[in-house]
Amino acid sequence: MSQAVGMIEVYGLVAAFAACDAGCKAANVTVEPFDKNKPANPDGLPVPLQILVKFRGSVENVTAAVEAAEAAANAVTGVVTKHIIASVEKGADRMLAINAYDKN
Repeated sequence: MSQAVGMIEVYGLVAAFAACDAGCKAANVTVEPFDKNKPANPDGLPVPLQILVKFRGSVENVTAAVEAAEAAANAVTGVVTKHIIASVEKGADRMLAINAYDKN
């Protein structure tokens, strides 16, 4: 059976670490590599960098992790968006490993 995936995109790396820490403490999940997104309109944002935190585990654990991550990120800079996929298609697993940290 495929694991669930929870994704939460936050403003800035500090919020991403706070969100990741809170999510991992709240539930039995694993974390995929962070991903970054530099939006086209950085001047209108609280922080000009958006980070995607990705959790894997059971639907219940991923949901708890994303909820805890959201509270933690909102206490720092804020959340852009969040989404939970209950059962990821096998081919989509490769997408979880993608990250932009090795690119300039």
